[in-house]
Amino acid sequence: MAVVTRAGAFLVDVAVEQARTDAVQAFLSQETVFVELGTDDGGTGLGYSYTIGTGGSSVVALLRDHLLPRLVGQDSRLVEAIWRDLFAATRATSVGAITSLALAAVDTALWDLKCRRAGEPLWRVAGGFGARVPLYDTEGGWLHLGTEELVAGAKAAEAAGWGGVKVKIGKPAAAEDVERLAAVRAAVGPRFDLMVDANQSMTAAEAIRRAAAFAALDLCWLEEPLPADDVSGHARLAAATPVPIAVGESLYSIAQFRDYLHRGAASIVQPDVARIGGITPWLKVAHLAEAFNVDVCPHFLMELHVSLVAAVPNGRYVEHIPQLRAITRTEMTVENGRAVPPETAGLGIDWDRDAMDDRRVS
Repeated sequence: MAVVTRAGAFLVDVAVEQARTDAVQAFLSQETVFVELGTDDGGTGLGYSYTIGTGGSSVVALLRDHLLPRLVGQDSRLVEAIWRDLFAATRATSVGAITSLALAAVDTALWDLKCRRAGEPLWRVAGGFGARVPLYDTEGGWLHLGTEELVAGAKAAEAAGWGGVKVKIGKPAAAEDVERLAAVRAAVGPRFDLMVDANQSMTAAEAIRRAAAFAALDLCWLEEPLPADDVSGHARLAAATPVPIAVGESLYSIAQFRDYLHRGAASIVQPDVARIGGITPWLKVAHLAEAFNVDVCPHFLMELHVSLVAAVPNGRYVEHIPQLRAITRTEMTVENGRAVPPETAGLGIDWDRDAMDDRRVS
């Protein structure tokens, strides 16, 4: 058997590696929620999710008070059944961020356990499509950075053989966004992907206006231009511009992705494994997008998403934002400009338990 006999949750606070700002917020710290499982046959699994500064203790409380007691005694091999059971037990708080983040910490731990038991890396167990995935950079594109810094970051990414860079937009004047983006485009030329991210800061009317202003820049995508619950606004925007519209980091259920895809409101989906509730629903979103002939370019969590993008046929990009180096012993491998999923059994993240303990939040 593989019955869960031990389940614990703890919180680790990881400082950001550099200042990160966008049109609506600053990313100051990563509250990282961990779930550790043990089974009666000696198996172990370690999973995680995160917030960017608030709510981590609430996720841990939901896990400790409600989800983990329910998990003990269940067969860890029945990943789908466990996910559905825990989700059903939280109907009063779902669909929503706190519940999804808690479910993700459990689900990633179960997948870690599953892959370790199989002696295989996540990217093969989850699908096994390709062992190299394209990479683009966001770390050099934050809103507070000056134009010269944006250009330097883009040229460095291009020189490293990466596929593109993402620049944050949402300056008070559209002209300032255009000037910054035009400088980056001029520096890297037409064959390098240039993405932009508005972080839900615009109205539909303003997004349509700015998309028109960006027309000559040949953008790869315009990300989160409107509030995530404004599906109709995204549909109007998608119909008004040839720029592909990307959404997903702020969606918390498969059904929300279905609505976007059904209405033609998204050309690229960006599920975040922590925010969608784990690997189990992440894969369902990816396969749903494949049915609509839409690419998957997940948000953040590159150390985990590199394996999931490699698992599915419509995985297009991994986003480069390093954030776990303070609590891991190794970094994501990049070869010839492409990210390489780990070959070690499990999630493939080499956690530094001493460093994690040093940053535990009591």
